[in-house]
Amino acid sequence: MQETQHPRVMTGIGLAVAGYACFSVQDAIVKWLVQDLPVFEILFVRSLMIMLFAGMLAGPGVYGAAIRSRAKPALLVRGVLILAAWLSYYSAAKWLPLAELVTLYFAAPIFVMILSILILKEKVTLARWLAAGVGFAGVALAADPTGTVDFIPAAMVVASAFLWAWTNVLVRIISRTEATATQMIASNFIFALGCACALPFLWVTPTWQQAALLLGLGLAGGAGQYLVFEGFRYAPASAVAPFEYSALVWAFVYGYAIWGDVPKLAVVAGASLIIASGVGLLIAERRRAA
Repeated sequence: MQETQHPRVMTGIGLAVAGYACFSVQDAIVKWLVQDLPVFEILFVRSLMIMLFAGMLAGPGVYGAAIRSRAKPALLVRGVLILAAWLSYYSAAKWLPLAELVTLYFAAPIFVMILSILILKEKVTLARWLAAGVGFAGVALAADPTGTVDFIPAAMVVASAFLWAWTNVLVRIISRTEATATQMIASNFIFALGCACALPFLWVTPTWQQAALLLGLGLAGGAGQYLVFEGFRYAPASAVAPFEYSALVWAFVYGYAIWGDVPKLAVVAGASLIIASGVGLLIAERRRAA
């Protein structure tokens, strides 16, 4: 795809933003479930639901297409990277306060831009660099980090952000030849397989309410993956990356709506910077299109 196809870039950004909003719903459900169910179990059921979602979306033939895919090595690598990123992130969460955790994780869009230059040979405009920088500053302000951070957990979060950035770049490469549903099947199969190894030791039978939440988790995760994958199919990774910050804004909205969490002044100021970075990049992309 030529980067000069600006309407496609705008479409890709819009799809990705919608996908990140779905991921925020997913995070809210996980926050609800993790109080009573093991993380491995939650993520295992989520992966199974997403594979079923992809099958209903594309038809049963998608499972055979995933097996016959010529991009199996890249799909395998992406699945392993996702599994490693999530396990590293959730393991670090045991030791780090949420503020430090979120702040460190949102280095991922910066890594995406760097990798898109080195791997995809994309030309990253000044507007995209500014949007990523302002967005990260907004995340740091909103998360309100407090002083010292344990080195090992912090390194694990930064590593998970780097691994997640790699998966975003791989989406861009794989999307050249593989359908979105095929990618969803492959990556979630590897993820489910990895989580299944721990289930015999951790399984807790969910209640009917928890089962309903798990169903919603699968739907939100499936919709989010589909929309983000499609976004990277239409737009360069460096253009989509800054809009990942929008997920934090949605997290604040859902936090207030579900748990009554009232954002602090620093959170409001940080969210404003995040929104400004996205709107600024949106205006810059429209001007380039004109």
